[in-house]
Amino acid sequence: SSGVGKTTLANRFEKFVTDTGGIFISGKFDQLKQSVPFPAISCAFNEYCNFLVSDVGSRESVEIATTLRESFGPDACYLAKLIPNLSMIFGDFDDCDDVNDCVNAEKRLQYLLCRFVEIISSFSPHPIVLFLDDLQWADKASINLLSQLLVESRFSRFLIVGACRDDEMGH
Repeated sequence: SSGVGKTTLANRFEKFVTDTGGIFISGKFDQLKQSVPFPAISCAFNEYCNFLVSDVGSRESVEIATTLRESFGPDACYLAKLIPNLSMIFGDFDDCDDVNDCVNAEKRLQYLLCRFVEIISSFSPHPIVLFLDDLQWADKASINLLSQLLVESRFSRFLIVGACRDDEMGH
């Protein structure tokens, strides 16, 4: 329900996470953007890229950036379309081939996002918390990705926290 304190709770949790050395990233789903895949997740991972670039001198940041570059190779441009701030890590991209098959495009992005989470969480010495607000308005692609991330056991130090209005849940 609206007004029960979800945002206040999330803000206090963010303070706790960051005060103890963790990384807190967040995204908010929008009722009017349900046809766009991964909007809140894209926003959150953009935030993470900003953090990584601001921490550019640290050993962990250099290792993460190097591993991301090496791991994604030519597929990095597809991920950068979803997470534009990756260009701060990878540099500019040549145009990607357009993928006409939407089902395979979504599966490819889901795989790339899972790999992204695996890399950033395996190199981070501190927990990374992904907070997603208004999950009741999440798009199908995001729900599928979250389902996969929640069943994968290889994502160490990565926590997903969500908030929703239970009276508006449609999934």
